[in-house]
Amino acid sequence: MTKVLIIGGSGYLGYTIFKELNPFYDVYGTYNKNIDFKKNKRFYNFNLKNNFNQILKEVNPNLIISSLKGDFNDQIFFHEKLIMYCDKKNIKLLFISSSNVFDSFTNFPSYENDKTFSESIFGRFKINIENKILRMRSKNWLILRSPMIFDKNSHRIRDIVNKSNESISIEIFPNLIVNLNSAKIFAKQIHYIISRKINGIVHHGCNDLVNHDEFIFSIVKNLKLKKVNYKYVYTTNENRYLALFSKQNIFPNHLQFSYNDLLKDLVKK
Repeated sequence: MTKVLIIGGSGYLGYTIFKELNPFYDVYGTYNKNIDFKKNKRFYNFNLKNNFNQILKEVNPNLIISSLKGDFNDQIFFHEKLIMYCDKKNIKLLFISSSNVFDSFTNFPSYENDKTFSESIFGRFKINIENKILRMRSKNWLILRSPMIFDKNSHRIRDIVNKSNESISIEIFPNLIVNLNSAKIFAKQIHYIISRKINGIVHHGCNDLVNHDEFIFSIVKNLKLKKVNYKYVYTTNENRYLALFSKQNIFPNHLQFSYNDLLKDLVKK
């Protein structure tokens, strides 16, 4: 059976992926501060300052998914070593990246083979690691780019609810056109990718576009939040895009979704 190691498996996205893959593969994860995972024999304690070799030796994975968070410089140094290890051992590496690698391109959605270019620190950090992966000799890798994730238990939804309860303004970007993602669907798409032995760059996101402010208004309405304050942030006078679409590696119909599907999922019991 394929052994999968999810680095950052205790995070919201990492653990959603863990739960999706666990019935089908021999899956392990890492945790850092969340002691709820301490008694779980499938999880290893790890931080970016630790020696990772012992975990690799014990798990001996065929496939590694990187869903890490933490200091950007520490992450870059860690991924340099991880990439070398995966290249040497021919271990498949799946790196979760972001639509922010394109945040300097404002006039259109971005596709898999478009040139990356970012003005943000976060986007440049993701590009740095992507470029290292692109130079792997084995070609046994996947760069999984995701737009913003909104689903029932995601930190973005919790943040909106908490700010509403505390009468703190919610930032909205009226001129920003986006597509979006769900952790649950993202995990199912990763399952599909692994089972089909797909390599290369894959874009994950809904198949339609929406203005950021319109989507936030819809969330507030669906969750029936009261007395919500908004802070309007205008980064440009023109519409700009932060959206990912696919020309390659298009998912089957049951793994495609719209932003309205995400909204409906917020109010499911």
